[in-house]
Amino acid sequence: MKNVKNKISHKLIAVGIVTIAIVGVFSYFITKSNQRTYILKVEHYAHQLSEMIKSSTKSDMLFYRRQRVHDIIDTIGQQEGIEKVRIFNKEGIIIYSSDKNDAGTMVDKRAEACYGCHTADQPLERLSISERTRIFKLENKVRSLGIINPIYNEPACWQADCHIHSQEQKVLGVLDVSMSLAEVDRLTRENQTIVILFTLAAMVIISVFLWYFFKRLITRPVQRIVAATNAVASGNLSYRIEVKRNDELGLLGNSFNEMTRNLAEAQTQLYHSDKLASIGRLAAGVAHEINNPLTGVLTYSSFLLKRSKDDPEMKSDLEVIVRETKRCRDIVKDLLDFARPISAAKKSANINDVIERALNIVANQLNFRNIAVQKQYADTLPDVNIDEGQLQQVFINLLVNAADAIGDDGGEIAIHTRTVQFQGKNYVQVDVTDNGCGIAKENIPKIFEPFYSTKDHKGIGLGLSVVWGIIDKHQGTISVESEPNKGSTFTIKLPISQGAVSTDKGK
Repeated sequence: MKNVKNKISHKLIAVGIVTIAIVGVFSYFITKSNQRTYILKVEHYAHQLSEMIKSSTKSDMLFYRRQRVHDIIDTIGQQEGIEKVRIFNKEGIIIYSSDKNDAGTMVDKRAEACYGCHTADQPLERLSISERTRIFKLENKVRSLGIINPIYNEPACWQADCHIHSQEQKVLGVLDVSMSLAEVDRLTRENQTIVILFTLAAMVIISVFLWYFFKRLITRPVQRIVAATNAVASGNLSYRIEVKRNDELGLLGNSFNEMTRNLAEAQTQLYHSDKLASIGRLAAGVAHEINNPLTGVLTYSSFLLKRSKDDPEMKSDLEVIVRETKRCRDIVKDLLDFARPISAAKKSANINDVIERALNIVANQLNFRNIAVQKQYADTLPDVNIDEGQLQQVFINLLVNAADAIGDDGGEIAIHTRTVQFQGKNYVQVDVTDNGCGIAKENIPKIFEPFYSTKDHKGIGLGLSVVWGIIDKHQGTISVESEPNKGSTFTIKLPISQGAVSTDKGK
């Protein structure tokens, strides 16, 4: 893990940086939005104040009561947050002002950012509220918001005897209200401080959370999986990952445990297969060595048997010797055939015919045990390329095993043939089913192993091994399904010969 250049933690840092950048951008826009909201509120208040001043001074200005206008402007101009209240004409000369020093002077359009409301140094006649609002700084470096409110020429103005304004003049003057933005700037700075602190806190919390999240939920599980793979790589197939979660990493842990279990089973089977192969080679060698002495024993015992006609007791003993010696010879022959199987003399044949010949051989044994045979042959069955003698031996073994499983109390064997598709190829399938004692689940994987028998002392465990070898040599498959006390079904699949013709062999 230490040598990994592109660690997940490095990628986590990149994710954290992107997250922090996003939070920072949102914080910036939130601050700007709050500042704009404060300014809009001040702008709205200034506009309402200017409208109130126009309404309050309208009558006094109409009757030219200058002192009352001054009093109103002075009173309002002294309110907190209001810097100046002024009235100036279209040329920019200040007529009234809450600051006595401004009366009669020309407004500094450049200093107060008034140029935004003018075109070619001429005041506009109709402006929206946003166009009549300006923000500027004077000598005190404090920002101010100024809003102008045109005083329009009304009929009461140009019809009065005391006024000299003509009817064509649309704007008589401008009311200008300047308000300090010091409070707005203070609130903005406080808000910026809060947002910055919030952003920093969010960055720290997000970073800690991401670090903890990845360390606990990703880094540690990945480290455990890496340690497990290293343990398996060193040969410890019993290593297991403790899984306590149901997410993708939990699924990965379960898959790893399942994989190691399968590897352990495969290794066990490999060891077992190698062991069986060694035992098989040893047994084949022993069988070959004892074959010649058995032949000598059988020859001399048979010779003595012919000469013991007058001695019944000796004749009986010799018959036992001959019978058991032949049995030993057959066992050795089966063992040698399994260890070094002869090449099959294959030809196209109908499997129904082979099964019938096998049934004829074991018919007496089945009848003696009151075992009925139910045959369900396919009416038209393609030929298969087989060694008829070897396949006949396969079905004899299966039928004898089925009879032994049923016992002497009677039962039933069912034989079913048909064509099937398996792994994209066409096969002839034969099912041999009995209602005997069945096979325990844990024993099913062992029944095709040499010298394994479920018949205790009654069998030597080579019958199904020979069957498996013959079927495998014919590129076929054999499988079994069984349940204790209910019976077993052996299924054989043999590939159909290319160009084989279906023949009517139903029985």
